[in-house]
Amino acid sequence: MKRMSRPARRLTAAAVAVVAGGTLAACGQSAQAAGGDELVFAAVPAEASSTLEQSFEPIVELLSQATGKDVVFQNVTDYASVIEGQRAGKIDIASYGPFSYVIAREAGVPVDPVVASVDEEGATPAYYSVAYALPDSGITDLADARGKRVCFVDRASTSGFLAPLEGLAAAGVTQGDYSEVLAGSHDASVLSLTSGQCDVAFTHSDMLATLERTGQLSSDAVTQVWRSSPLPEDPIVVNRETLDDATREAVVTALREQANKPALVAAGICASEEECTLPEETGWGYTPVDDADYDAVRRICDVTKAEACS
Repeated sequence: MKRMSRPARRLTAAAVAVVAGGTLAACGQSAQAAGGDELVFAAVPAEASSTLEQSFEPIVELLSQATGKDVVFQNVTDYASVIEGQRAGKIDIASYGPFSYVIAREAGVPVDPVVASVDEEGATPAYYSVAYALPDSGITDLADARGKRVCFVDRASTSGFLAPLEGLAAAGVTQGDYSEVLAGSHDASVLSLTSGQCDVAFTHSDMLATLERTGQLSSDAVTQVWRSSPLPEDPIVVNRETLDDATREAVVTALREQANKPALVAAGICASEEECTLPEETGWGYTPVDDADYDAVRRICDVTKAEACS
């Protein structure tokens, strides 16, 4: 299996230092790690959304039923905080981007990917990074980003930073050829484009539909000028060192076999498939993944030699 270079560990160490004084760092060891009956589930929102916890409620309830433990949900504001929380033994289960998982794994954080979301049963868990420009900007591809202001999401975001770097490099545009703007979230990246704060904006392939649905943007407000190769979907991971064997097995089995709308309805957690809301507007549920599914991210790091990977 192809691995990221050792310098990736330095990135994580730096990221960890940034968040050392953050919310999670102020908490104690997870209750499960301390031998208690509570599990900590952390997730990073793809958008500035107050509904993230609500969208994870069916999964949280499923894990609570499967383990017999209280599952405490934490909406964490950035990827680095989750990684630090996992390393410190304060997070038992987490959902974050594929690049964040690779950073954590390569830095020695004891996490294993269990499942990733799909819209249809049997589908491959994959999505895309996309770039938008304003329709009248004259920007038609990433080569036109040279000399422009470019909105990214976060340096630890797969579709909002790492894959875009690969796309820009393929178009002959390297860091220094443009002004970098870190928007902080996927929706903020697109909305920064429409508010005039940047000329090109990267985000994930489902964000425009979300902005349309929530009435924040019409589909003709922006024009797609690029799409990446398929990227592995966000994993839900478990922490090997904070979960005992029986609890870990219960969590993994529940996620792989019951974290889908038909099973959640059968378990009485959702009233119906139509009313069963899952994170990121997932259509069906979660399907098993393993570490090798994230080699595509490692490949992008090898190709781009991005600072975020080194």
